[in-house]
Amino acid sequence: MLYGIAAAIAALVLSAVLAALLRVPALRFGVTARRGRSRPLPLLGGVAVVLATCGVAVAGHLGGAVRLGEGVGALLVAGAAVAALGLAADVWRLRARFLAAGTAVAAACVVPYEETGLAGGLLAVGWIVCATLAFRSLDHADALAGTVGAVTAFGAAACAAVEVMDGLAVLLSVLAAALTGFLMHNWPPARTALGACGALFTGFVLASAAVLTRAGYGPVPTAAVLFSLAALGVADVVLVVVSRRRAGRPLLQSGPDHLAHRLRRLGVAPRGVVVLLGAGASGGVLAGVLVHSGWVGAGAVFWVAGGVLAVVGGLLHVHPYGPRRQPRVPAPAASPQASTPLRVRNG
Repeated sequence: MLYGIAAAIAALVLSAVLAALLRVPALRFGVTARRGRSRPLPLLGGVAVVLATCGVAVAGHLGGAVRLGEGVGALLVAGAAVAALGLAADVWRLRARFLAAGTAVAAACVVPYEETGLAGGLLAVGWIVCATLAFRSLDHADALAGTVGAVTAFGAAACAAVEVMDGLAVLLSVLAAALTGFLMHNWPPARTALGACGALFTGFVLASAAVLTRAGYGPVPTAAVLFSLAALGVADVVLVVVSRRRAGRPLLQSGPDHLAHRLRRLGVAPRGVVVLLGAGASGGVLAGVLVHSGWVGAGAVFWVAGGVLAVVGGLLHVHPYGPRRQPRVPAPAASPQASTPLRVRNG
């Protein structure tokens, strides 16, 4: 207990310090994004989260305070590999298919096939990839991904504690604390952002941890828990996909059509957006923890699904795209006869 508190404090402080220090190299080497700002936003905040989480977790393992265990150690190594892939995407702008393929390979190394079976393991790999990419899409507004990640990490840690998976619970608590330290620099107006490195790492660790805690359970309650933990990310993806299909826009083309963008169009302030969406994520996470703990039945997921459908249906009425520009039609050239003035004879 005392080690968990000390580890969380260390991760919070280390993440906050590293996030501040990494702003300078990010600006110097151009690892930035605009996001509608007049000034570039550094993207190496996620590196601070990764270093703080891995550093504190490995230090506790080597010091003998809390053993991570074989499965959790593999998860941490795979998460670091996904983070490296995300860092490459921040620097060189890799295509989404490369990120999906790399995440799938990492997920295949984490899934416990002896408990899930081959078919269940393949479904778990697909879920981890989808959930990781969905979490990355939440990094479209200041503090949103960090807030949702911290809330989900606390919920996943509670699920791991129920299963007496101490190493996994400590890792998730350290991740939540690292995200909290990062939020000191990412709260609106943000001075740094997670980037693909931090977003992919956080999403991968959360999705994989949820799979590990649910290994060996029935498919229906497992699906209910996994959906509830990732309800906000699911809502964002469904909203974007439906909106872009209806507008005839490419699915992989970025645009101002995510959850936070639409709330901003409704007049909600940036900090209000984070509070609203963070509260929504907390509701889904709480439902997932209660179902996993057995305090409520799997039917509670229908309330979460209803909330997702209500949010998506309501925000679909907020039009995020401006009017399309009409093609400029060149004016017809004036004929010589039309340009010559007519002479009127007298008499």
